[in-house]
Amino acid sequence: MKRYRFIDHTADLGIIAYGRDEKELFANIAYALFDNIADLGTVQKNEVVEVKVKGMGWEELLLNWLRELLYLQQVKDYLFKRFVLRELEESHLIGDANGERFDPQRHRLKIEVKAVTYHQLKVEKNRAGWQAQVIFDI
Repeated sequence: MKRYRFIDHTADLGIIAYGRDEKELFANIAYALFDNIADLGTVQKNEVVEVKVKGMGWEELLLNWLRELLYLQQVKDYLFKRFVLRELEESHLIGDANGERFDPQRHRLKIEVKAVTYHQLKVEKNRAGWQAQVIFDI
């Protein structure tokens, strides 16, 4: 199963991510976010940052997860490439983001993601597992 694919969206970045279960879905959409922000081939998994978020339903929880990760990238200069969800329920999650802080000598940034939007946000279970659609403001 592939992690994610792009969807056409005018002037923004649209992604559909997949997972066999909810944890894999949340990890894959986070990977898609950072895979588009930076060349992850140069990012090492030296640091682990615990992330805790709450939400009222899968969509809001996913939105809050991605917003917290984007905050860590924009404000704390982290680049992440591996995500482990230790606890995940429809109302909260606890996970680990593995990566390192941005080093302009080693890391190449691709695009700037400004925000995670509610626009066309979907999280659903289907026959193949789980799927989420997210539009990022770039």
